[in-house]
Amino acid sequence: MTLRLFDSKDRALVDFVPLVPGHVGIYVCGPTVQSSPHIGHLRSALAYDQLRRWLSYCGFTVTYVRNVTDIDDKILLNAEGSTEEWWALAYRVELEFTAAYNAIGVLPPTYEPRATASIPEMQAIITRLIEGGHAYATDDGTGDVYFDTASWPDYGELTHQKLDDMAPAADSDSRGKKDVRDFALWKGHKEGEPLTAAWSSPWGAGRPGWHIECSAMSTKYLGTQFDIHGGGLDLRFPHHENELAQSRAAGDAFANYWLHNGLVAVTGQKMSKSLGNSIFASELIASAKPVVLRYYLGAAHYRSTLEYHEGALEEAEAAVARIEGFLDRAERRLADTRFAGTAELVIPDEFREAMDDDLSVPQAVAVIHETVRRGNAALDDEDFAETAALLGQVLAMTEVLGINPLSPEWASGEDGVAERALATLVERLVSDRETARKTRDFTTADRIRDELGQAGISIEDTPSGAHWSLDG
Repeated sequence: MTLRLFDSKDRALVDFVPLVPGHVGIYVCGPTVQSSPHIGHLRSALAYDQLRRWLSYCGFTVTYVRNVTDIDDKILLNAEGSTEEWWALAYRVELEFTAAYNAIGVLPPTYEPRATASIPEMQAIITRLIEGGHAYATDDGTGDVYFDTASWPDYGELTHQKLDDMAPAADSDSRGKKDVRDFALWKGHKEGEPLTAAWSSPWGAGRPGWHIECSAMSTKYLGTQFDIHGGGLDLRFPHHENELAQSRAAGDAFANYWLHNGLVAVTGQKMSKSLGNSIFASELIASAKPVVLRYYLGAAHYRSTLEYHEGALEEAEAAVARIEGFLDRAERRLADTRFAGTAELVIPDEFREAMDDDLSVPQAVAVIHETVRRGNAALDDEDFAETAALLGQVLAMTEVLGINPLSPEWASGEDGVAERALATLVERLVSDRETARKTRDFTTADRIRDELGQAGISIEDTPSGAHWSLDG
C-alpha cells in the first residue's frame, strides 16, 4: 500500500510521492521561544516524530528540519521590565523545549536553525519580492516592508479564502500599509526597542516579520522545493498561508504537501492562555512516566483534537502496562525454551496498512493490543512458537512508534529520563529566579515562582539557597 497523507491545501487524501526517490525533506514550524512549553507543543512535535519514524522504517532517508523562532514581538514583550535580555530569555526557553522533547523521546531534528541565523536569507527573499512587484517599502521613513497581498492572485489558496473575506493582518500596526491585509516582511526599528533586536537592511535597521523567517529557513536547508511542510492547525492562517504566498511570489515552488496536526482540548475546552487552562510540559512530565506520556500524546490521530481530561494519563498507563506485562511475561517464559531469543521483528500487514493510511495511529495501536491479547493466549496454551512470533511483532510495532516500555531510553529510577528532564526544566527556572532576586527584579522572581506553583512545584527559600519539591 502506498503511503497516503491528508494534504491541507488539496483538502484530500493523496498518495505521497517524494521529489527524490528514497529521500524525504520535511520542514516543521517549531516553537516561538517566548515562554515555557505546554502540552500542545509536545503533541505537535510528537505527531511529526511519528511521521519521521514511519518514513525511516519504510526505508526513506529523511531530512527533518524544525526551526526555532528566537526573535519575535512576544519575546521582546516578555523581556520588557526584566533584567534578562530578550536573547537570553529566548535561549533559556529553547533549552526548556529541548528538555521536554527529549523527555518524551522526540528524535532531534537533522537541522534546527534559529531565525536570527538566517537574516541574510530573509532579506534576499524580500528583495526579490520588491523587485517582482509583490512587496513594498513604506515611504513614511519607518523602514517597514509589507507583502502586497493584492499583487498575488493565488493568495488564500492554502486555506481556500478570498482576499475580501480575510481579516486584517494583526502581525504589525497599519502604519504605511496599502491594504490592512498586507503583512509584515520587515519591521523597522521602533523607539524603545532594544538595539540588539535590530539588523541593518536596505530599508533601514529592523527585524524580520514572523512569516518570512520560515520561508527563508525551510528553503535554506531543504531547497526551493521540498516534500512536506507541517505544523499545528492554528498555523494554517495566517502563518502558513503567508509563507506559501511570499515563497511562491518570490519564485520558489516551496512545499509539495501541507500537513497540520490537531490541537489540544482540556476537559472539552480548547486549551488557551486566556482561559487559564494551559498544561505546562514540566507539569505533565512530573505526572507520569515518559513512555506513558508518549503513548497518551501519540495515541490519537494526528489530525484530531487531543482530549485531556481527568484520568487520561491513568488510562494510558494501564494500556502501557498491558503491553509491558506481555513483553515481560513472554521473555521470561521463553527464556528456558528453544525459542529464547528467536523473536523476529516483523510488522504485521494490519499495522502497516493503518500507518500508510494517513498515519492512523489509533488503528495501529489497536493492532498492538490485539497482538498482545493473542500473545497472552498463546502463553496460556504454552504455544511458545506462536508466542515468539507475536513477541517479535509487538516489539517491532512499539519500536516504530517509540513506545516499547522495555527500551533502555525509558529506564526508570532516580536517574531516569523523566527525573532528568524535570530537573533540567525546574532547576533552570529556579536559577533564573535566584538571579532575579539578587538583582532585586522581584517582578520576574514572583512570576517564576507563580509559574512553578501552577505546575505543582513548591519553592522553599533557605539560607543555603532555594530548593524545589513536587507538591503532594
